[in-house]
Amino acid sequence: MSKRLRNTEVCADCSVPEPRWASVNRGVLICDECCSVHRSLGRHSSQVRHLTHTPWPPTQLQMVQTLYSNGANSIWEHSLLDPASVMSGKRKANPQDKLHPNKSEFIRAKYQMLAFVHRMPCREDDSSTAKDLSKQLHSSVRTGNLETCLRLLSLGAQANFFHPEKGNTPLHVAAKAGQVSQAELLTVYGADPGAPDSNGKTPIDYAREAGHHDLADRLVEIQYELTDRLAFYLCGRKPDHKNGQHFIVPQMADSSLDLSELAKAAKKKLQSLSNHLFEDLAMDVYDEVDRRETDAVWLATQNHSALVTETTVVPFLPVNPEYSSTRNQGRQKLARFNAHEFATLVIDILSDAKRRQQGNSIASPKDNVELILKSVAVRHCSDSQDNDQPDYDSVASDEDTDQELPSSKGDRTKSLDSDLSDSPITMQEYLEVKNALSASEAKIQQLMKANNNLSDELRLMQKKASKLEKQSSMPESDYDNTFYESEMDDSGLCRRGRLRSSGWLGEGSSIPELDDLEMESDPTLPSTEDVIRKTEQITKNIQELLRAAQENKHDSFIPCSERIHVAVTEMAALFPKRPRSETVRGSLRLLTSSAYRLQSECRKAVPSEGCPGPDMQLVTQQVIQCAYDIAKAAKQLVTITTKENTN
Repeated sequence: MSKRLRNTEVCADCSVPEPRWASVNRGVLICDECCSVHRSLGRHSSQVRHLTHTPWPPTQLQMVQTLYSNGANSIWEHSLLDPASVMSGKRKANPQDKLHPNKSEFIRAKYQMLAFVHRMPCREDDSSTAKDLSKQLHSSVRTGNLETCLRLLSLGAQANFFHPEKGNTPLHVAAKAGQVSQAELLTVYGADPGAPDSNGKTPIDYAREAGHHDLADRLVEIQYELTDRLAFYLCGRKPDHKNGQHFIVPQMADSSLDLSELAKAAKKKLQSLSNHLFEDLAMDVYDEVDRRETDAVWLATQNHSALVTETTVVPFLPVNPEYSSTRNQGRQKLARFNAHEFATLVIDILSDAKRRQQGNSIASPKDNVELILKSVAVRHCSDSQDNDQPDYDSVASDEDTDQELPSSKGDRTKSLDSDLSDSPITMQEYLEVKNALSASEAKIQQLMKANNNLSDELRLMQKKASKLEKQSSMPESDYDNTFYESEMDDSGLCRRGRLRSSGWLGEGSSIPELDDLEMESDPTLPSTEDVIRKTEQITKNIQELLRAAQENKHDSFIPCSERIHVAVTEMAALFPKRPRSETVRGSLRLLTSSAYRLQSECRKAVPSEGCPGPDMQLVTQQVIQCAYDIAKAAKQLVTITTKENTN
């Protein structure tokens, strides 16, 4: 089916024409602005994919288009169709509404709170109601009426419901009947293609026996979707399931150097996790892969004016209220992994998933996911920087994701070594790791002093771009900084200071400390028009770089990064040498240091004589992450100057 959109299609949430995104589990099409809110809800609420820039399984795309065409949106807006809702003041968002708070509040109510869905009559036994709904779902999936099944799922029917009399699940029924779209919908809601019925047969078995071979092959793909997605993220290839190849496990070029004791302990811990905890960790990493890949598509598809709108990328996994605080914290910290660290964790998970599928298990009396996450990051870092404060005091609430965003993007290239402070390892082990990584305390202090002086050096570079090459001999790690302890005050606002200086605050937020302490009138700031003009120039150059990355034109990286650096330097020169606002200083710091780091990463794309060729997959990911930091810092500066000049 063609992915091209018909002119009649409109955003399900605000009615803007020609939406470019889809929410797979909601069966609706959405525009760019509304998509940014969907993403902040998390995949447990809305699973978004771009209609043309994301690879789609054809049958899944067909399922979404069928739901959209048959009015699936009315399921989520049921009560709004009642004329009485107009009288009560309830209405859906429209194209003229502001994204924050109008559209975002409506979208949260619609999908997160399910405020407008049809409510079943109250009964004393909720479990009995869910069982009745699940039995209705079990009967309905043999037909092609997709929206009926989506309605039942929205009311609480269980996709994996095991019918006590029939002895099977809805997916068994759909597979036997050859209902491809029903099978796609059920699996989006968690149905297991490998679940046995009372006779020991799986939905895959029933599809093959009934002659629905394409459906059977698709169910096999869905069964391995998690590991397939992880492998494709690293190497751009998927296993050949039809020929019995179910796993691809890429290898790191420097895996032979992986000798640290903590790294070995991490692998051992990973192998000894119970299957349940291993699956949880793998699913969290899958969600992080989805977030990173969708971020890349998001940035690549925005036009030049996107930076001056309220839409934003999602810098860490949103909170899932069904998970524990500990698990949500671990999920958020995945965003701190740079490309090399994250690839290491993905490879370890793929390796162990393959081992477990082959039936090799290792029993362990103790499970420790936290040590695995921390030590994988440490494994491939050097010259790590210390930070006595944990990254997250508590798990952010869903509302916080649009307001206070931890400095994950900017910190992503920094080692998770700082996280060891709240891990269960001993101080002796901690020091051994530091020694193994050649990062003694003296070196740490030296780096911290370099960080404190870095902002002044970068301001000089903004004025004198010709001196850039003279500075290029500085260690790269000196520029992997997004927080500055020397500028934190004594009032206990260390974490707030880091949030502000990261440049990752969501626009439209209302943070008392930001509003009251930081946004005092500053007449020395440049005009909004000048900042927007320079921002659009930066954005244009970033899009050129991303196109080169998508087309694997790695020889274009260096000239693109140089043009970006010039544009960044010109933008930074608009601002006073020492802006009054800490937020401005932090955003400028992120902007300029990210531009410098981008040049360093782009230089890695050129092989050095006598050295092995670079891992272009990892280099490209680092380049894209640097581009994110630049874009977000520029957007933050536009927002600040806009607020300042309208006061």
